[in-house]
Amino acid sequence: MMNAQTHPWWSEAIVYQVYPRSFADGNGDGIGDLRGLIEKLPYLEDLGVDAVWLTPFYPSPLADGGYDVADYCDVDPRIGTLQEFDQLLQITKNHNIRVIIDLVPNHCSASHPLFQAALAAKPGSAERGLFIFRDGRGPGGDQPPNNWPSNFGGPAWTRVGDGQWYLHLFDSGQPDWDWRNPEVRQMFEKIIRFWLDRGVAGLRVDVAHGMFKEPGLPDLAVPERSNRPNAYTHRPEIHELYRTWRAILDSYDPDAFPGARTAVGEVWADSPPTLQPYLAPGGLPQVFNFELITSDWKAASIKAAVDATLALAGGSRAPWVLGNHDVLRPVTRLGGPARARAAALLLLALPGSAYVYQGEELGLPEVLDLPDAARQDPRFFRTKGKARGRDGCRIPLPWSPAGPSYGFSRTDNGASPAPPWLPQPEGWGAYSAEAERPDPDSFYNLYRAALRLRRSHPALGLGRPRGTGTVRWLDAPPDALVFGRDPGFVFAANLGDDPLPLPPHEEVLLASSPLVSSDGAPDGALPPDGAAWLAAAPAPVPPTVCQMRTRAG
Repeated sequence: MMNAQTHPWWSEAIVYQVYPRSFADGNGDGIGDLRGLIEKLPYLEDLGVDAVWLTPFYPSPLADGGYDVADYCDVDPRIGTLQEFDQLLQITKNHNIRVIIDLVPNHCSASHPLFQAALAAKPGSAERGLFIFRDGRGPGGDQPPNNWPSNFGGPAWTRVGDGQWYLHLFDSGQPDWDWRNPEVRQMFEKIIRFWLDRGVAGLRVDVAHGMFKEPGLPDLAVPERSNRPNAYTHRPEIHELYRTWRAILDSYDPDAFPGARTAVGEVWADSPPTLQPYLAPGGLPQVFNFELITSDWKAASIKAAVDATLALAGGSRAPWVLGNHDVLRPVTRLGGPARARAAALLLLALPGSAYVYQGEELGLPEVLDLPDAARQDPRFFRTKGKARGRDGCRIPLPWSPAGPSYGFSRTDNGASPAPPWLPQPEGWGAYSAEAERPDPDSFYNLYRAALRLRRSHPALGLGRPRGTGTVRWLDAPPDALVFGRDPGFVFAANLGDDPLPLPPHEEVLLASSPLVSSDGAPDGALPPDGAAWLAAAPAPVPPTVCQMRTRAG
């Protein structure tokens, strides 16, 4: 098992992100649930994923889509039960699929019993000491304690009946824990063990660059959202905490399924030096790199993003992503299906691990025209509609070309299901897996083929032997991306306006778009916004000293 511990399963895994309320509804109430997920596991196995990441499924009043947790050790009754969660773990184990869950340590729900107790207690009490309560400023304390903004708009403080204010870096329904209180730390260690003991393979740590606040809670020089280190992000104290969490993860047997446990941090950073400490020895096993999300659709920008990540840690410790439940879907953000298809082949050709958000494999676009009455994202409400919010990437998935909710909801007795919790647009069923499966040129079949090739080709993932599949940039026009990985693999993408002749190769393994004819490219060229995986002759191995002497006579 030495190799498995040197390169654990998560170092090259394809992880499929499930937003439970929008994935599949197994009881017809219009809300996705564990039962629906269990029923769709054959789909995920056939697609070819190694693990699923579940966004919060805990009891919650849904002030922020479940990221306002009212009980960290249970399942929301609308989504399922602990027994169903255990059933999910057993079935995924039978399919060799692991489960990663979301941990939300920066804040909880205002409905959490400990926060309700804090509201009922007096200023200065032990109950309030679990959170960040402060007296206000100005005459009568009627001004917030500092100028910190909420990430969802407006101030990060709300006043309670006795005049004090509590901190919430997100919605007012999400009070921040005080991580300088050792009781908070001890509580979360128990929460982590609760889920690891049940058999989860890892944790996705929400707002992993937050949690600790600078003592004294000073004003910000510029009171606006930023990924730069400041009084409440990227505090140095966080890294000692993560070392203790890493010790917990490493205490579980790596030789028994689900193998070495991981934690992947949601760390939004302004630069590689800000991100670097999170990957120090003994810290978090992984942090997301969001470089492909923030990059422009330009060859130079993407190449710089790839180089920055590879120089920092590589894709094994900084997994690649194109999207998630918080950002515009790639089809819309990048400027159309062709670019999203090419980006998918780029994502899956890079070394290390990659995450795929549900629906990316179907080419779902962002739903931009939701009626205001249907929106639920607190960002929309706290900005009074100036920010559209994230509902458009959370629309329930279509599973069938037609019918109620396009197959999202199922009922046992044939009765009509309730409408989906977010409305699906007309024609949504054209993106369904059932509609795309027979089409060899569909998004679904592109992803499925890429995942199979990725699993079998010795140059992909981490390469074979593991850890050897590095990226070698090859000569290319300035509006193209071309790199090789040994043995015998070349990736090419055309980000320009004219056809791009394919680089030297032996076979086209997979292309995101049909090749086109072009002068000087008798076997075809990549159209604009096209990408291809190519089989190529292995790179020549430099001769040894003895070989050079022999050749020299």
